[in-house]
Amino acid sequence: MSKLEQDLQRLALQEQVLQLSQFDEATAWELGTRIKALCEARKVGVTIEIRRAKETLFFYAMPGVVPNNSEWVRRKRNTVDLLHRSSYAVGLAHQKESTSLPIKCGVSLNDYAEHGGSFPVRVKGVGCIGTITVSGVPQREDHAIVVEALAALCGVPLADVALD
Repeated sequence: MSKLEQDLQRLALQEQVLQLSQFDEATAWELGTRIKALCEARKVGVTIEIRRAKETLFFYAMPGVVPNNSEWVRRKRNTVDLLHRSSYAVGLAHQKESTSLPIKCGVSLNDYAEHGGSFPVRVKGVGCIGTITVSGVPQREDHAIVVEALAALCGVPLADVALD
């Protein structure tokens, strides 16, 4: 099995396992501050956005980010809102299929991005209700930061879901 196929399987597992029992403003705050702390410990700056439907519950632009990071957040989030899959999984799936969002969905890359960093917020028994998005470091690392914080909040060992 190729590395790409292994990653796609692991990404599907992440989306299946990393589900919350509930999600509200306090949960968004806890998740956002976890992401901020992870990034501070790694000495990286990112823009963080957590939304429920179309409502922004947490937003923070760390020192060192540029306004373009907010634009990347918007485009990655739009991808998750459209497909209810992580933006990284969408990008890798399209890479495997030699296609793209404009070809598959008829959308513009001005408004959508197939790059890692946005992940669906899923509530058990409900489904996708929002997004967690990070932008500021390479896409695989953006994705990994979100997964690490979400795994901790869900009580899932990171080793069980992390990409290799």
